[in-house]
Amino acid sequence: MPSAQPYSYSDNAEDAHKQPHALLPFLHSQSQNTLTRLYQRPSSCLSIFRLLTPLERQIIMNLLWLESAIPASTMAAWVIREGRKLYEDALATLGHLNILPTSTGKLALNATFKSGFRQAITGGGTSGSFGVPAERDDKRQPFDLDSLDAFALERWETILHYMVSSGSGQQPTKPSQGVLFLLQRSGLMASSHNSVLQITSAGFQFLLHSPHDQLWDLLLQYLHLAEERQMDLVEVLGFIFMLSTMELGREYSTENLSHTQKAMLEDLRDYGLIWQRKPSSRRFSPTRLATTLTSSSPPLPTSTGTASGPQEGFIILETNYRVYAYTENPLQTAVLNLFVSLKYRFPNLVVGSITRDSVKKALMNGISADQIISYLNTHAHPQMRKNNPLLPVTVQDQIRLWELERNRLKSQEGYLYTAFASQADYEFVLKYAKELDAVLWESASKRCFFGSMDGHANIKGFIERRTLGANS
Repeated sequence: MPSAQPYSYSDNAEDAHKQPHALLPFLHSQSQNTLTRLYQRPSSCLSIFRLLTPLERQIIMNLLWLESAIPASTMAAWVIREGRKLYEDALATLGHLNILPTSTGKLALNATFKSGFRQAITGGGTSGSFGVPAERDDKRQPFDLDSLDAFALERWETILHYMVSSGSGQQPTKPSQGVLFLLQRSGLMASSHNSVLQITSAGFQFLLHSPHDQLWDLLLQYLHLAEERQMDLVEVLGFIFMLSTMELGREYSTENLSHTQKAMLEDLRDYGLIWQRKPSSRRFSPTRLATTLTSSSPPLPTSTGTASGPQEGFIILETNYRVYAYTENPLQTAVLNLFVSLKYRFPNLVVGSITRDSVKKALMNGISADQIISYLNTHAHPQMRKNNPLLPVTVQDQIRLWELERNRLKSQEGYLYTAFASQADYEFVLKYAKELDAVLWESASKRCFFGSMDGHANIKGFIERRTLGANS
C-alpha cells in the first residue's frame, strides 16, 4: 500500500472546519448499514480517514487502540474552552459517518471501522481491499509514468476542452457518450436551440475549481447516477477508494473485482482514472488522477497544468480592456475565448480585448459578470497582484453594467385580461389570480391585468363560472 498525504485543509482551524471534503455530505446521507458495509474494506477506512479534518483524525487515533469505551467527559477534559465548538462539531461529523456513535454517553469507535482501519495501518489480511497486483508479464513493455500521466491529461483535457469549445463553431474532440451524458445530467452543459451542447453558468463555475475539486464534482454525479442505475453503491465507493490507495505505475488484476466494479472500468477509463491496453484486458493501471483522489498531491503533472483551476497567474488586464495572456495551453485560450475577443496569437502569448459583444456572448451562454471577474482574479499574473485593487475598477464596473444592460427587460408569455363589466368584477377576478400567484402586472386605473401562462386555464374557468352564475 503506497503512502500518501491526507487531504489538506486550511491552516486556520475554523476555515478548515467550514470546508469539509465534497464527498463527506454525500456519506452523511447514507444509511448506517451502507456505511458499515463500506467499513468492512480497509482501503475505504483509510481513504475516509484521509478526507477528515486534523481534529477528527486526532480523535480517531486517540481511540483506535483502546479496547473499551471511555466516558465522553474524559475526552472532553482534554479540550480547551476556545476549541469546544470545533470539538463538538468534529464529534457530530464522526457520528454522522457512523465512525463514532455517541448515543450511550461513552466514546468508542464503530467496531467494523476500528477493525478495518487497524488492518489498513498494520497490514495483513487477504481481502484484496487495496487491489491485487497482476503478475509481471515479461512479454509486454511496462507502461512508464510519463505515458500514464500523458494518457490521464489527454482524457481530462478532452473533457474540459469540449466543455469550453462546443457550440462555438470549433470542432473539439468529443468525449464518450457516457461522459457527455454525465456533463448534461450534472448541469455543466445543456442543449441549445440547435441541440448542440453548450457550457452553462454552472459549467463555467466548474472551470474555476481546482482539478481535484472538478474530479470529485464529476464523481459525485457519477455516484448519484449509480444509485439510479441500481448499482451497488458500496461496490462503487469501495472501488473508488481502492483506486485512491493503489500504487502509481503498477498493474493490477481485474480477477477479484465484482461485476459492478468491472462495469465501472469503462467509465473510469473515459475520465482518465485508469489505463488498460485494451478494453478486454485482465489488468489495469490507475493513473495519477485516481491515486491522488484522497490526498493533497496534485492530480495532474504540475509541469503541465491545466486552465481548469488556480495555478500561477498568466493574465494581465489593462484599464483599456486589453487582455494579455501568457500561455501556450489551448485549453486556457479556449476558456478566455468565452468572454474575450481574441486578436493575436503568438507562441507563448494571446492578446485580446474585453468588449461589449464578447461579454454579451458570455452572458447569453449563462456566464455571469461575477464569474468573469472571479476568473480574471483567480488567474491574474503575479505582476498584477501588486495592484490594489487587483483588477481595474473601471473594467469591473463596465462588465457589471453590460450585464445590467442585458437584464433591463424580461419577457414572459401570458394573457391580458381586460374589458371587465365593473370594478367589482375586476377586483374579484384579480384577487383570485393573486391567490394563484399568476399576476405578472396589473393596472387598477385601466381595469386590466396580465396573467401567466400557467394560471390562464384556472382564471379562464373562474371567469366563465362567474359569468354563468350571473346569467342564471
